[in-house]
Amino acid sequence: MVLSKKQYTLAATALGSSLAFIDATAVIVALPTMQKALHLGLTGEQWIFVSYSLALAALYLVGGALGDRYGHRKIFSRGIAGFALASALAGLAPSGAWLILARVLQGISGAFVTTNSLAWLRSVYGDEAGKAVGLWTSLTGVSTIIAPPLGGALTQWLSWRWIFYINLPLTALVLYWATRGVEDEPRDVKERPLDIPGSALIAIGLSFLTFFLVQGPKTGFGQLWWAAALGVLALAAFLVVEYKKRHPMLPLVLFKTRNFSAANLETFMIYGALYGVFVFFTLYLQFLGLSPLTSSLFLIPTSVILIALAAYFGALSDRRGPRLFLTIGPVLIGTGALMFSLISDKSQVWTIGSVGVAVFSFGLAMLVAPITTVALKSVSAKYAGIASGVNNTLSRIGSLTTIALAGMIISVIFFSQISNKNEVPLGLHQNSPALRQASHHGYQVGMWVVSGLAFAAAAVGWFGITNQQTRNIKD
Repeated sequence: MVLSKKQYTLAATALGSSLAFIDATAVIVALPTMQKALHLGLTGEQWIFVSYSLALAALYLVGGALGDRYGHRKIFSRGIAGFALASALAGLAPSGAWLILARVLQGISGAFVTTNSLAWLRSVYGDEAGKAVGLWTSLTGVSTIIAPPLGGALTQWLSWRWIFYINLPLTALVLYWATRGVEDEPRDVKERPLDIPGSALIAIGLSFLTFFLVQGPKTGFGQLWWAAALGVLALAAFLVVEYKKRHPMLPLVLFKTRNFSAANLETFMIYGALYGVFVFFTLYLQFLGLSPLTSSLFLIPTSVILIALAAYFGALSDRRGPRLFLTIGPVLIGTGALMFSLISDKSQVWTIGSVGVAVFSFGLAMLVAPITTVALKSVSAKYAGIASGVNNTLSRIGSLTTIALAGMIISVIFFSQISNKNEVPLGLHQNSPALRQASHHGYQVGMWVVSGLAFAAAAVGWFGITNQQTRNIKD
């Protein structure tokens, strides 16, 4: 079957974005195996995941700006090529430091891919962009189902390195499809100049703050005060630069709109809670004795329910308003996290855990479409791209911040009960009752924190979101 240029564009953007999404989650089930092979602690496991999200969060807006200037297909294609190179380096990693650096490079490339894939589709499909984006969402949604079991199967049957090697033939296919797709025209470079100072400051600020949270339990927070100070100063400087700049990367005036501010604050909180569950519940399942593949399969119902019901709740939100869904959804997610905290042995995974997954999944399906729609619709159409970039950025920042914070709490509680600093919280094959009790206690408190974050997001939804669509930004 011969595809049209538009269809090649859709195929390239869907598969390219799927690869970026898969590598964000497929590694989770392989983290304990990576930790053992590369002699990492819990901190190293966190950095393998967080480094990728950090690079994505810091460069989403930059990637979109480059696409506007030089053409979305061009930047998308170069991002895919960089993603392939970084994946090869990750697969060859002889040490934890090498792997973390390769993950950073993957994240940088992935930011250029994901931001420009949708922008390229909108440019190519014009009035049919809604249908194209819907198909893109369905196709990339499949990646959320296959990523965990794919990572588990490759880790269990081949090697964790194949999680990265498998990207090489797939990126080659994406590049081929991209060359046969429609070449979009870049905008006038004078329309939106690159905000180099803003881009650098937000990347520096997020990097230092994340380093402080992740490395603090091992090195000592007192010794890393400088990292926290530099992070706060860089982010404060970013806000000053954006406020004064004629063409800022992030127009702060957008936050004058109530729903935009509330939706993005809730996005920060709820995506932090979501990834806190995804990462630490998956680690805990393997700590209890489940195989990488089995633990990855346990959360597949979440993806199935999300794909089946997300569009339904999105349409219902359009008719009835988003406030109720942005309140009940986070409450169900928080309740699911609380149920996960009650699991203390493998048998309870299939009883308490199954009910928890159902509650958690239903809440996620109720939430995901309305929260994105509110963030985009609460400002005028000319800011839609920026609004999308802000929402994606805050979801990533929320996830990496919560993973760092929850990991810190788990480590602090574990080492408050265990004096041997060579031990690893939630480590595989811990046979000592004292070690297992310390790991369980740390995990339990970590889940309480994650659950509390979800309940806080529900409060933002109830008190912050209004069903009346208002815009303070002039068209």
